[in-house]
Amino acid sequence: MIKINYPEKKPLIKQQDGKELVFCFIRKRWVVLSPEEWVRQNFLLFLVEVLNYPPSLIAVEKQLMLGDVKKRFDLVVYDRAALPFMIVECKEMNVELSEKTLQQVLRYNSNIQAGYVVITNGLYCYGFIKSGNAFNATASLPCFEQ
Repeated sequence: MIKINYPEKKPLIKQQDGKELVFCFIRKRWVVLSPEEWVRQNFLLFLVEVLNYPPSLIAVEKQLMLGDVKKRFDLVVYDRAALPFMIVECKEMNVELSEKTLQQVLRYNSNIQAGYVVITNGLYCYGFIKSGNAFNATASLPCFEQ
């Protein structure tokens, strides 16, 4: 398991038309604050504030095709060459990170081809690094190399 040291900075939240919204600084817009979105926004802050990934190299909730089926990944971090570096699947805090969760992100990654695969529910985080044709557990996530 990877220890996540979340930054002091917290996502911006507001009430509008009876809904709670959170500002996604990557998408530059307000989105409905769901339990999964809370995890996603805090993990984004961790990536940017703690691991120093540039926001311009992160994609949030983009569509991908798995055969004829449309899916949406949570986060993909790109390297300087604009190649997928890390794919992250976020679940809400009360969802257990299971083999099913890992298989979901690995299916998405069959299309994305990132070298790191991460699953998190905000409380727990597991990371895997590609080694040959397999993914092996890692105890930490790399900082962005300047």
